[in-house]
Amino acid sequence: MKLLVTGGAGFIGSAVVRLAVARGHQVVNLDALTYAACEANLAPVAGSGLYSFEHADIRDRIALDRIFATHHPDAVMHLAAESHVDRSIDGPADFIETNITGTFNMLEAARAFWAEQGRPPEFRFHHISTDEVFGSLGATGQFTEETPYDPRSPYSASKAASDHLVRAWAETYGLPVVLTNCSNNYGPYHFPEKLIPVVILNALHGKPIPVYGKGENVRDWLYVEDHADALLLVLEKGKLGRSYNIGGENERRNIDLVRNICTLLDEMRPKPGSYADQIAFVTDRPGHDARYAIDPSRIHQELGWRPSVTVEEGCAAPSAGIWTTNPGGSPCLIGRAWGGGWAQAE
Repeated sequence: MKLLVTGGAGFIGSAVVRLAVARGHQVVNLDALTYAACEANLAPVAGSGLYSFEHADIRDRIALDRIFATHHPDAVMHLAAESHVDRSIDGPADFIETNITGTFNMLEAARAFWAEQGRPPEFRFHHISTDEVFGSLGATGQFTEETPYDPRSPYSASKAASDHLVRAWAETYGLPVVLTNCSNNYGPYHFPEKLIPVVILNALHGKPIPVYGKGENVRDWLYVEDHADALLLVLEKGKLGRSYNIGGENERRNIDLVRNICTLLDEMRPKPGSYADQIAFVTDRPGHDARYAIDPSRIHQELGWRPSVTVEEGCAAPSAGIWTTNPGGSPCLIGRAWGGGWAQAE
C-alpha cells in the first residue's frame, strides 16, 4: 500500500512510519513540524525509497488537495493532533483548530480524492484517537467501544469531536473509515513533556520529580511499537465503520510507575541515595481524570492482536540513545528504546 500518514514526525506517528516502511509499504509523511515533531525520529527511514515527506498543515485544505493529487494514497492514517492536556488547558484554541478543523479538512480532502478515483472499495481512512474521550473511570470497570463519550478537558473534547466527524462522514458520505482509541503510550522518541520522560529527565538532572496530587491517578500503559503494530493491523484487516480500543493491559498508578522508573535509574545510573527521594507532589491538574482502563477484547477476538510487553519490560528495554535538537529547537530522543537511552543522556 501507499499510506498517507499525518503527524508522522511525532511520537506515535513516527513509530507507524518506521514500522510501515520496514514492512514494505510506501509512506508519505504529512507533518507541519510544530513543536512536538522531530524529523530525527525518522532517521531510520530517511534514506529509503519507500519514504517521502510533505511539509504541510492539515488546516491548509489547498495543500491537502495537492498532496492527495500528487501521491494518490491507497489509505490515510490520521494521527496529526495537538495532544497535551496541560497545553489544552492553557491554550485551547490550537486544539480546536487542529483536532477539529484539521480533521474536517482531512475528511473533505480524502472524500474528494476518493470520489475522483471512482470510490475504490479498498480505500481506507483510519482515524487514530484516544481513550480520554470516554472520560474517567472509578475503581472498577473498563472502557469498551460502546462506552458513552464523556470528555473532561479541551484536548479530549476536541478529539471526541473529531471522532464524531469521522463517523458522520462514514454514515453520510459512505467514506470507508476505521477508528481506534488508544491508552497512554510510552517508548522510543517520546516527546519530553509527558510523564515518563519528565520523570527520567528531572531525575537525571537532580531536579524535583513532579507528581500530580497524591499520584493515585491510574493509566493503562501501551508500548508505542505495539501500538504501531495494532494500527497497521486495523488498517489492513479492521471492519469498515468499526472502532477498536487498543490498550496495553498495564494499569498502573502514577506514583507506582514513577517509583518503578526511579528504581530502574538507581540500577542504571547509581548515585548516593535513591532517585525516588526527588519525588515532589504538586497541585493536581484541573479536572484530572482518575482512571483510564481499556478493554481490548474486540481487537483481540476479531484481529488476534495482544500487546507484546508489560510496562516493566518496556521501561527496561535496551538502548542506544543520544539527545539532539530538531529544527524548531525541541529536544527529541534518538535511539531504539527510551529506558537506558535516557539513563545515558546528559
